Amino acid sequence: MIILIGPSASGKTEIAKKLISLFNFKKFVTSTTRSKRVNEVDGVDYYFLTKDAFESKIKENAFIEYTIYNDNYYGSFKSEIGDNKVLIIEPNGLKAFNEFKSKTDKSFFIKCDEKIREKRMLSRGDNPIDIKKRLLNDKNLFNDNLDVDYVIENDGNTTLEELAKKIYQIYIKDFTEVKQDTSLK
Repeated sequence: MIILIGPSASGKTEIAKKLISLFNFKKFVTSTTRSKRVNEVDGVDYYFLTKDAFESKIKENAFIEYTIYNDNYYGSFKSEIGDNKVLIIEPNGLKAFNEFKSKTDKSFFIKCDEKIREKRMLSRGDNPIDIKKRLLNDKNLFNDNLDVDYVIENDGNTTLEELAKKIYQIYIKDFTEVKQDTSLK
């Protein structure tokens, strides 16, 4: 799996879409209690659950990890684990996945300037009050202490397709090295 992590509007969702369209990856669909945005589809973008349904799944031990982010639950179903998937996750979820992940899973932090991210959120119609909250929250959550395999800079000058290709090339190189290493033993 490729695991993408990054602050709000860093480009991780669009990079995941490029990995899916260019390289035949499947989206690891996570769950949330937040409201659907325009054009989002249940079961494709997220599994949109009520708070009660989400809490019921917690009691059933259905999640690898879950967290509360911006006053909403987010979680990853154990049933979604699989090869050739792209997962978008936040820092606490990354910790749980780092305990689960295999040698072929690679995590990438998508680093992006706050001004670029704010502009993107405004252009997609996010509420300005929510934007300020998210930017402030992101400053606390996303720091240099994240346990990721790679940091990818999304400076706004590189296309999302180029970023996706770079991530894929790193992933394939590492995957090939791991397979060679295990076959030599």
